[in-house]
Amino acid sequence: MAWPVWMDGQHKNKSNHMKKYPTKIRETRLLTANAEHIAEDHARDGVDRRGFLKCMAWAGTGMLWTVSGGVLSSKILYSVSALGAESSAGAARDFSFVQISDSHIGFNKPANTDVMSTLKQAIAKINALPSAPEFILHTGDLSHLSEPGEFDALEQLLKTAKAVQIFYVPGEHDVISDGGKEYRMRFGKGTKGSGWFSFDQRGVHFIGLVNVMNIAEGGLGILGEEQLAWLKDDVSGLSASTPIVVFAHVPLWSIYPQWGWGTADAERALGLLKRFGSVTVLNGHIHQTLKKVEGNVTFHTATSTAFPQPAPGSAPKPGPMKVAPEILPTVLGITEVNYVENSHSLAVVDAKLG
Repeated sequence: MAWPVWMDGQHKNKSNHMKKYPTKIRETRLLTANAEHIAEDHARDGVDRRGFLKCMAWAGTGMLWTVSGGVLSSKILYSVSALGAESSAGAARDFSFVQISDSHIGFNKPANTDVMSTLKQAIAKINALPSAPEFILHTGDLSHLSEPGEFDALEQLLKTAKAVQIFYVPGEHDVISDGGKEYRMRFGKGTKGSGWFSFDQRGVHFIGLVNVMNIAEGGLGILGEEQLAWLKDDVSGLSASTPIVVFAHVPLWSIYPQWGWGTADAERALGLLKRFGSVTVLNGHIHQTLKKVEGNVTFHTATSTAFPQPAPGSAPKPGPMKVAPEILPTVLGITEVNYVENSHSLAVVDAKLG
């Protein structure tokens, strides 16, 4: 729950430039009344740990995406009345959809003993929107142990959401017991391979990728040769002006590889999308909201509806993290961090929201 989060296109990154000077990263924080200034990235790993601790969206209720003229804008579902006021003020909207992630139905540890309740809160926020979204994207970890009963419970709850359709990609917890057989039977009908697929919506091309198969615990996500070949074929006939939205569970950018927060062959997939003017990548897995813009690609990670995880590098390892009950359903804030290399910048949204 938070106020709108926006990212414009003026923050760009020269990847080859960054690779050429990997030890010259400087980090600056946007100065506001509620922000502080950090001048150096002393660890030289590109991670602002204090900033990330402040920016975590602990147990969020999803992201509302609006698409106007092929351009995506996002808001964390928080103040329905505020969203309604903006809509009534004449905000242009071609269509909207909602992203939810990491519901972990079946989880009942101290970090959240009632994940059904927090998912219900997410659905309530969706149903209270001024206009119903055209569809919902669930970016994985629907269940905690991929048990049929967990999938049953999720399906019954999501039937109460006011959306025409729901699209899914699996998380590692959805394939943990049977290699994804139960998941694909329920949520992957008509998909390819282990569950990848694409569809078009009002001129926007959506691509659902699977990067959680055959990965070791704590290991990086993997797309694999078969899926990469399919992706190449899938986008080959599209015009370069077609807006692209990619969604998968594990992030397609290297947030913290030491914890498996990245995808080993993501660069190959992103290379197939370089010719497109607008590419948006939506992920879950890390249970906190982060954004990055690199060239023509904007990356977004989503909060969980179940429990928080530590900020990158702030704990010995990732995993469910217990917070005070009054904190659990809230967002602490998102801070804005600019990684500056000479005149080039790589931006990750990091602006305190409340």
